[in-house]
Amino acid sequence: MTKKSILALWFALFLFVGPGRNARAQSAQALVEDSFNYVRGKTSICTLDMTIHRPDWERIITIKAWTKGQNDSIFFVIAPPKDHGNGTLKKKREMWMYNPKVNRVIKIPPSMMSQAWMGSDFSNDDLSKTESLINDYSHTIIGTETHEGKRVYLIKSIPKPEAPVVWGMQKLKIREDHIFLKQEFYDEDLELVKALTAHQIRMLGGRLFPAVWKMQKADVKDEYTVLEYKELTFDQDLPDRLFTVSSLKTPRR
Repeated sequence: MTKKSILALWFALFLFVGPGRNARAQSAQALVEDSFNYVRGKTSICTLDMTIHRPDWERIITIKAWTKGQNDSIFFVIAPPKDHGNGTLKKKREMWMYNPKVNRVIKIPPSMMSQAWMGSDFSNDDLSKTESLINDYSHTIIGTETHEGKRVYLIKSIPKPEAPVVWGMQKLKIREDHIFLKQEFYDEDLELVKALTAHQIRMLGGRLFPAVWKMQKADVKDEYTVLEYKELTFDQDLPDRLFTVSSLKTPRR
């Protein structure tokens, strides 16, 4: 083969292999980010019921939550009465919790972000829909399937080097219209720990949205937590002062 032919071959490989792989990686990142932004909007306000189910008991907590951008979340328990006023604030990687019974705000260290919130199967980090999934993981499309006539992208998410995360891997299912269908969480040994699945996709807040989300541990069948959205609005103006530590002491309905 001549030198000229070899150069032509390398150029062809670059055209048909190199850019294709790069575009694939970029599309995976875009899918994750667009889906995250779709779920939260520029801002969101919601009321939801959290049902914590165990083999011998069940508990329902009603929550009112506000989010702004990718980083800010604040939510309060509004029922049952004994938990009314308990609040949680998240700003970027920092988190605070307020207990009205002792009138005290506690800052949650990063080491406790993976702990259960209110005894549920959602961690502190899960409930706030953290932007960590966007910034701390590298995403790759590993396949496709269909759901209700729409293409679904199967995505593998691996932590970036030195990323401050607890999961060794996540696997996602994201529909082409940006609806999150499933999120699987794997430990450092790449063993499945729990999975979040979306159900009952319908119009909420002016857009298609899963009205029910179920988090279930991989090794326990009769223990799970369900979030059921009752009210949801997007893109209302929310003041920055709402997402402050002092605001935690002023529960809202």
